[in-house]
Amino acid sequence: MNAAQLLIQCLENEGVEYMFGVPGEENIDVMDAVLDSSIQFVTARHETSAAFMASTYGRLTGKPGVCLATLGPGATNLLTGVANANMDHCPLIAITGQAGLDRQHKESHQYYDLVDIYEPVTKWNAQLKTGEMIPEAVRKAYKLASEEKPGATHIDLPEDIAESEVEGAPLPISRSTLPTAETSVIQEAAEAVNEAHFPLILAGNGVTRAEASEELQELTEKASIPVVHSFMGKGALSWKHEHNLFAAGSGTDYITCGFSKADLIITIGFDMAETPPESWNPSGRTPVLHIDTDTAEIDSHYPVKVNVVGNIRENLAQLNTSISRQKRDLSWAENVRSQMLEDMNAHNEDDSFPLKPQKIISDLRRTLNDEDIVISDVGAHKMWMSRLYPAALPNTCLISNGLASMGVSVPGAVGAKLAHPDKTVVAVCGDGALLMTEAEMETAARLQLPIIILLWRDEGYGLIEWHQKKKFERTSHIGFGNPDFSKLAEAFGFESLRVEKGEALTETLEHAISLNKPVFIDCPVDYGENMKLTEKLNTIQCD
Repeated sequence: MNAAQLLIQCLENEGVEYMFGVPGEENIDVMDAVLDSSIQFVTARHETSAAFMASTYGRLTGKPGVCLATLGPGATNLLTGVANANMDHCPLIAITGQAGLDRQHKESHQYYDLVDIYEPVTKWNAQLKTGEMIPEAVRKAYKLASEEKPGATHIDLPEDIAESEVEGAPLPISRSTLPTAETSVIQEAAEAVNEAHFPLILAGNGVTRAEASEELQELTEKASIPVVHSFMGKGALSWKHEHNLFAAGSGTDYITCGFSKADLIITIGFDMAETPPESWNPSGRTPVLHIDTDTAEIDSHYPVKVNVVGNIRENLAQLNTSISRQKRDLSWAENVRSQMLEDMNAHNEDDSFPLKPQKIISDLRRTLNDEDIVISDVGAHKMWMSRLYPAALPNTCLISNGLASMGVSVPGAVGAKLAHPDKTVVAVCGDGALLMTEAEMETAARLQLPIIILLWRDEGYGLIEWHQKKKFERTSHIGFGNPDFSKLAEAFGFESLRVEKGEALTETLEHAISLNKPVFIDCPVDYGENMKLTEKLNTIQCD
């Protein structure tokens, strides 16, 4: 066999089901080898989208998603999606075709050193200098991509190596487990919790990756500690739980007073790439109990009192047995929660048109089941979704908040639907983000994936407009024109629906779900609510 065939055999051995990518001249041996494998190749329309598909699949399954590109522009297109996966801690393996070894020493057509280019945005990457390297390289790429904290790895395959004859076989799979913290560390953490008067938990996406929601709930109930989530941690504790204070990261909000009041902040599976500690611990004086798979990053606003490092689920379980059962005064937390619930429900019956963001979110939540999946793109809608969309289960409201690349929702919905074909998947996006990766609508239609795209249409870059108005009280070059989205969606093979009155969205969503086919919903949004929210939150005073 040739090296490309061995590569595919090794990926099959790892349990890879899908490979997302774009065929090219330098990866044709890999493309041919896929034909004789059990791996389903998903032909994307752009390499960045292929990486978005793979990373979303990886986030939802815990198994690295695999994406493929050719050399040169294919590989550089793939780079953004790989960087996005790495910073969001989604397990992913990127494979690139490359120029032959015989021309890499000189200026050559489409050749760049991809190992150098990918080094800053991956956990590990290497070029295959011989075919015999493949079993070790694939095993290492898969192992490192999936281990905590997960992220992206990269294998660069020169075309002359890909076609070379080789002998070899996949390596056996070994699973590693994270250690637990020492008993003395758990005891020190328990003492910190017991002695705190106003502790507050900040739950990140690491809770979901560790499948530690039950342990988190036991901690909050036993020690009477309220929980606030990062954007990517939403759903770690159900929004229905009385101790859930929703999400932090949108700037000043009701929870700001909770952070100000706290005398201990317990971070669990939290990643600083999401929300800088300066935003919730501006003085840097509130001590932090750090519970994660890695030791804490050094940050002057993140003063770690205790580092509890290792298996999050096991460490939480041990902590729960060591802490005292307490009934703390949570009247301040009840106040925060009641204000957030009031904001969430304030426009439930508002039939004004265009629809307010709060109304869109309310109708979406009432229509979907708890286990259904919503993927938010990046834009003004992301800030509203992260603040107000109530998640009852982990990984049901997916928000990219590491690199936070626009265009992630539509290709992400393809990856999500392949991972969970039994769940309704909705891509929530703005018109700015949509037209960065709209070509993947054809991919969804070709695969007959019944995803729903819910477009919040405002004819501009709404989030940037929001920031400009806050800082300068005027806007600069944020408007643009749009195509006829109904015709565009139909041209791509979607059923096209348009919301034309305020009370119509719920019925439209229900109809879209019943069709069980790719559906596009054009919903005009009133972003006049953006500055109203800013003005409201700016009045918050913490005593």
